[in-house]
Amino acid sequence: MDSYQGKIVKGVGGNYETYVEGLGIVVCRAKGILRYRKTPPLIGDDVTLTVDETGAGNIEEILPRKNALVRPAVANVDQALIVCAIREPDFLPNLLDRFLILMKRQDVPVLICFNKQDLADASEAERLASIYRECAAGVFVTQASKPGSVDRLREALRGKTTVLAGPSGVGKSTIMNALHPDANMEVGGLSRKILRGKQTTRHTQLFQIESNTFLCDTPGFSSLYLPDITPDELADYYPEFASFSGQCRYPDCIHRREPECAVRAAVENGTIAKERYDSYCLLYEELSGTRIIYSRKPKHSDGV
Repeated sequence: MDSYQGKIVKGVGGNYETYVEGLGIVVCRAKGILRYRKTPPLIGDDVTLTVDETGAGNIEEILPRKNALVRPAVANVDQALIVCAIREPDFLPNLLDRFLILMKRQDVPVLICFNKQDLADASEAERLASIYRECAAGVFVTQASKPGSVDRLREALRGKTTVLAGPSGVGKSTIMNALHPDANMEVGGLSRKILRGKQTTRHTQLFQIESNTFLCDTPGFSSLYLPDITPDELADYYPEFASFSGQCRYPDCIHRREPECAVRAAVENGTIAKERYDSYCLLYEELSGTRIIYSRKPKHSDGV
């Protein structure tokens, strides 16, 4: 048997399609010892493998991972690209914010793509982009079906392994086809009954779009649960709050109903986007699961 090093690009039913430079795709099974160690292979894993005379492969070892995401389940990611539609389906700030939090907890930089710019006016697209520039490594506005629209995005992906994610129907498959026509991804539309995207990607798969450049397509999602985050930590995931929170009257201000809250004042004067603040409040209520009791000691002894 010949030995090689490769990268897992797809896994279905215990078979793992593994890309080997100079050889192409080898369909492999995982060696039993990997199941015994409870370290099942993930899409994106760098592995050593052997190939027999029939061309069938066996994964012998999973090489050390740089990281491993839970949702989507993929390893060795350099960055994430979250795609949102400006319209059809309507943009959901809370869903994007959840994804940003999940990726920040795993130290994965995020690119944001607002797609379907042809369905909205330029001012709306720019407003959304300006809200999130402080929250991401890059923000892009595209019409994926238009030639050349993803050229800037392609530059941001070059030389990296990027996981592509977002709700169903926002145009992820169209973006994938624009970046890598050979992917030939099925493009879905919207269910007119519920105005949600139709799921076209059914499993996670890694595509090589250029030399040393991989894009991982994942099934769409409509909700994300935030585990292991306390309500008091939540504000740390909203970077635009940072320059104001130190000015709040209370040192442990949670920016909800406390008097003289500098964050809420910034929302009222438009310095912080109301969409982001409303999303923060919804997530705070979800994480706390209880009514908020306000009993605070002010920073300044002013007799109040």
